[in-house]
This record gives sequence, structure tokens and C-alpha cells, in this order.
Amino acid sequence: MSTRTEEAGPSGLASALVEAGALTPDWLPTFEAVPRELFVPDRIWPGIADGTEQTTLVDRAKDPEAWFKAVYSDIPLTTQWDDGRHTGDGLGTTPTSSSSMPRMVFSMLADLDAQQGHRVLEIGTGTGWNAALLTRRLGGGNVVSVEYDETVAREAGESLRAAGMSPLVIVGDGRLGYVGSAPYDRVIATCSIGEVPRTWIEQTRPGGIIVVPWGTDYGGEYIARLIVTDDGTAHGPFTRSSAFMRLRQQRTERPPFDVYLKGQKWPADGMRGTTGLSPADIGGWLEQFVIGLKVPGAFWRAERYDDGSYTLWTYSTDTQSWASADYEPGADSFEVVQSGPRNLWDETEAAYQWWEGKGRPGFERFGLTVDQNGEHVWLDSPHSPV
Repeated sequence: MSTRTEEAGPSGLASALVEAGALTPDWLPTFEAVPRELFVPDRIWPGIADGTEQTTLVDRAKDPEAWFKAVYSDIPLTTQWDDGRHTGDGLGTTPTSSSSMPRMVFSMLADLDAQQGHRVLEIGTGTGWNAALLTRRLGGGNVVSVEYDETVAREAGESLRAAGMSPLVIVGDGRLGYVGSAPYDRVIATCSIGEVPRTWIEQTRPGGIIVVPWGTDYGGEYIARLIVTDDGTAHGPFTRSSAFMRLRQQRTERPPFDVYLKGQKWPADGMRGTTGLSPADIGGWLEQFVIGLKVPGAFWRAERYDDGSYTLWTYSTDTQSWASADYEPGADSFEVVQSGPRNLWDETEAAYQWWEGKGRPGFERFGLTVDQNGEHVWLDSPHSPV
């Protein structure tokens, strides 16, 4: 006898999403008509609601109840590791495809504001659930979904057909969009980017909306809701926090630390100093976002120790500069070492002080403009670039 309960099924998830404000009344019939379980493979690694970690494998064949519970929980579900190279039961190195957190799915669909008659381009088909929701609302002839991974696209297509859905699924480079069905009224990306491809703007009608997770090299990511204007510019605010997998063509390989030391032992030619800014104060998602805006071409790693202390490493993407800051619990001064043409810790401190000087603005005060000259993040107004 099944032990499924309302709380662990579609009704329970719908109630949670409605209560959270993500699932609006106009999308509720679509949610009910397109069950998530039709678009989730038998083997999944459930994530957590607040973070990017994955838990152990749940196999539908071995534990159908646990699988069903995970599917109807408000969590992301990793469905592929390492671009499909990982085939074991354990965790892979890098998650590369998933069924997104339902709260995020419907929040982004609310941002998209797709109405009857609109044509939508989706970048990143994944399991196909998002494309199915759009198809149910708009009709298959109005939905195009581009997926780079052939296996992911094939499996999504099979799930869509089994559910009686027929959007156009294209295997290709998502940066190129799909000119064959352009122009679009709406564009939505289910992968994060650090640079908005010009083709997405060119394939969107003036007045159309682009909804995309946008993040910096350093860290921090938020959903940008951009409106395309007659002159080919797109601009708009950030609406909510997000943590999506990166568009494959915009992934950045991180060099090993030895490349920065150039064969020498730490601290090599680094200059020692101290700072009153605790590394612990800059680790939040928003702080990372702000630092990424003000310290371009940099990323970080943390080396943690058993006593709760750690070293925060900051590296330049050109491998020419690095900095280390040693955190110790309870300390009010922290040792810093910097090397290379850029003083990366000084830049990080300046970024944090800029943010403090502006009153520690939240993400909702930031926005993004994309024009012929590139991308510009702004604070409060497009006329106030960061």
C-alpha cells in the first residue's frame, strides 16, 4: 500500500509554492496539468533549498517513495554530473544538468510574464519541465528550447512527447539562440551567464523581455529582467537571488595555485600586511556579487583548517596576481599577503568600503544594461553605473 501523502505530493508542493508567493493563480492550472514527475529521471541527486550542495543518490527503482518525495519537494534535483561522464552512484565532480527548484521555476516564469500569443525562446532545455509548462500555457508552436547536450536534449524530447507536448527542441549552442523562429516576445535562460549574448537581444522584439541568471567571475548571481528597446539596448533590474549551472560556453577554467607561485614556495615574492576587514565579512552572496562588480577578472578559493580558521585566496584570471587573507575566529586583525601587478586584497577592501559607503544596498537596487558597448551594472538608475 502506498504511503504517499498530500504533503509529499503535487498538492503539498503547490501549497508551499503558493504560500511562498512563487506560484500565482494564473499558473496553478498549468502546474497541475504538467506534473514534475513526468520530467524527472529515475536517478537523481536531491539538492538543498538554501545552497548548492547535493545529497546522496535516490534511485526510483530501489526507493520509489524517496524518489517521489524528492520530486515534490521544493528543491533542485541534479540529473547529470560532469557533462555525462560520471556514471556511478556517488557524487560527481561538477553538476551539469538538473531539474530546477520549483520555487525558482515559477518565480522566473512570473518575471517572464509570457501571455497568450507570445513566442518564447528558452536557453537550456534540461529535463524539459520548464519547456512543458510554457508549452501548456502558450502552445507548442510558440515555444523553442535550445539544449547543447545531445543526450539531455534527447531525453527531454522523449519526456515531452510522452506528456503530449511538442515544443521545438534544438540541439545547439545556446549563445546563438535560434534565428529560425525569431523574433521572440520572451527569452528565458535556465543556465547562468556572465555576459548576455547579443543574439538574444537581436532575436527579441522591441518591448520584449529577457529573464536570465547573471553572475560575476568572483561569485554572486541574481536574476536580471531585461526589457529590449527599439535601439537594440536591453536594461532592467535584478529581481531575486539564484544559483544556476553556468552556460557551458561561458565556463571558466580555474588554474592550479602552482601557476601563480611560478615555481616558488609561498609566500614567494608576496608583500605582507594586515587588514581589519575580516574575510568572514565578504563571503555572503551579495558581498561576492558586489566585489565581483568592482574587482573584475578575479575569483576566490578558501583553504579551511580543523580549528575553524581558513585562508581566503583571491586570484586574477590572467594568473599574474594573487592575495591571501588568513582568518582566525575572534581576531580583529588578519594577515594579508599580496603578489603581482594587482593588489587584489586592496581592491577587495575598496569594493567592500564602496558598498558600505552606499548604505549596503541589496540586490534589488542593482540593475543591468546591455548595449553596443557591452554590459554595465548600475545602482538605482541606468545613469549611475557601478
